[in-house]
Amino acid sequence: MSNFILVIDEGTTSTRAMLFSRDGECHATQSLELSQHYPAPGRVEHDAAEIWQRTLTVTQTVIEAAGGARNIAAIGITNQRETIVFWDKRTGEPLGPAIVWQDRRTADSCRSLKEAGHEAAVQAKTGLLLDPYFSGSKIGWAMEQWPQLAEAGERLAVGTIESWLVWKLTGGLHITDATNASRTALMAIGSGHWDDGLIDLFGAPRHALPEIVDCAGRFGETSLFGAPIPICGLAGDQQAATIGQACLAVGDTKATFGTGAFILTQAGPTPPVSNNRLLSTIAWQLDGRRAYALEGSVFVAGSLIKWLRDSIGLIGTAAETEALARSVADNGGVYVVPALSGLGAPWWQPEARGSISGLSFSATRAHIVRAALEAMAHQAEDLKTAFAADGIDWQSLRIDGGMVANDWMAQDMADMLGIPVERPAFAETTALGAAMLAGVGAGLFAGLEEASVMRGTVEVFAPNMASGVRDARLAGWSAAVERVIDA
Repeated sequence: MSNFILVIDEGTTSTRAMLFSRDGECHATQSLELSQHYPAPGRVEHDAAEIWQRTLTVTQTVIEAAGGARNIAAIGITNQRETIVFWDKRTGEPLGPAIVWQDRRTADSCRSLKEAGHEAAVQAKTGLLLDPYFSGSKIGWAMEQWPQLAEAGERLAVGTIESWLVWKLTGGLHITDATNASRTALMAIGSGHWDDGLIDLFGAPRHALPEIVDCAGRFGETSLFGAPIPICGLAGDQQAATIGQACLAVGDTKATFGTGAFILTQAGPTPPVSNNRLLSTIAWQLDGRRAYALEGSVFVAGSLIKWLRDSIGLIGTAAETEALARSVADNGGVYVVPALSGLGAPWWQPEARGSISGLSFSATRAHIVRAALEAMAHQAEDLKTAFAADGIDWQSLRIDGGMVANDWMAQDMADMLGIPVERPAFAETTALGAAMLAGVGAGLFAGLEEASVMRGTVEVFAPNMASGVRDARLAGWSAAVERVIDA
C-alpha cells in the first residue's frame, strides 16, 4: 500500500487537492477558484454543484500525478466551516445555493432570538453565540424561504461542505465530523450529539441531518478514480490548521489568516467557558473522545486585500502589499476597520460596516494598504486581550494561511502582540492537518503526536517595537473601531 495521502482542501475562494508523503512533503498540488455570488447586501452564496465539479477536477489531476488511485493510502478532507448545502438524496443534486459562512441574512432572526433570551442557553449547549455566522439559523431560514426543501420531504439532505463532498465521493454516505457539527449550533458539544431543543429552536429538519463521526477513521471509500480509496480524515479548516500546527498541548495557540482570521487555543478535554464572547469549539474527536479549543473568529482578513485589488483597484496583486507597507514610515494616521461583513469576535456586531478613517491630503495609497495590513495585528491584539480575560493568555502564536507569506505582516504581528510569532516553512497547515488525521485514520500513525512530524521547520519573529509606538497605534485603532460600532 502506498504511503501517499491525498487531501481535499475546499476553502471559501478556491478548492484544491494536495498530495503528501508521511514526512509532510507535498508532492503535488492543484487548485481552482470558486465563484462567489452576492445576490443582495449581506448575502453570500456558492454553487454546490460547481464546488463538487471543481473539487473532482483537481482531485483527478493530483491522483494522476501520484500515478493512480492505487498509490493513495487515504483521503483527508478539510473545508470552509458553517457553509451549508441542501441536496436531494435521490438525485444527489443541490436543491438551492449553498449559504456561505460569511452570509448575514439571518441577522434579524438571531437578534430576535437574543431578545427573547435564548443566547445564554445556546451558548451553554454549543459554546457558540447567536450570530448569522453559524449554520443553524441559515438552515432555518432556508426551510422557511425555499419551498423546494419542504417538498423534498425525506429526500432532503442537509450538511456542511465536508458532508456534501463525502456524499458525492461515496455515492450516498451521509456523515459529518464532530468539528464541523460543532459549528452548526445544533450540536451539544459536551455530548457530541445533535440536540433536539436546538433543532427545534432553529427550525432544522432532524431527518435530513448527517450522522456525527470522529475526525479520523475509515469512514467509507470512493471508487470514482479507478481503484477504491478510503476516506480517513475529516475536519473543519480551522481545526485542521490547529492540528497541522501541532497545537496538541493545552495553551498552544494558532492563528490562520485566510479569507477570515481564526485563532484557536488548545483547551484540553473539558469545554472552556468564555465570559468575553469567545467561542468554545471541538478541536478534534478521536475514538469518541473530544479535545476542545477556545476560538476567536474574525470575518475579514485576506478578503480585505482581495477587495482592495478587485473592487477598489488600489493594488494589482496581493504581493504588492509588503513593498507598499515598507515604503512609508507609519500609517500616517490612517486606520482600516475591515467590517465588510460585520465585526466578529470579540465584538459580534453583524451589521457593522467597514471604514477607512484618518485620511488627509498627505495620505497615500501606501498608507491605506499599510493600514489594511495593520488591521490584522490590531484584530489579533483585541482577541489576545479577550483570551487573557478568560484566563488563557498566549505565550507565543503559530501563524499560517495565505497572508503570512508577507514578512512585514508577520513581524508586525509579533510587534503588536509583544510575543514570539512562529511561521512554519510549509504554510498550508490546514491541508497538513487533514493529512495528519487521514494518516491516523489509515493507521500510518499511532496518533496525532506521532503524526506531528509532518509539520517541519519554523521561523520565529521576535517582537521589536517601542512600547510608546505600540500604545499609540492601539489607541488609534480602538477609536476607529468605536466609531464603526457607534455608527
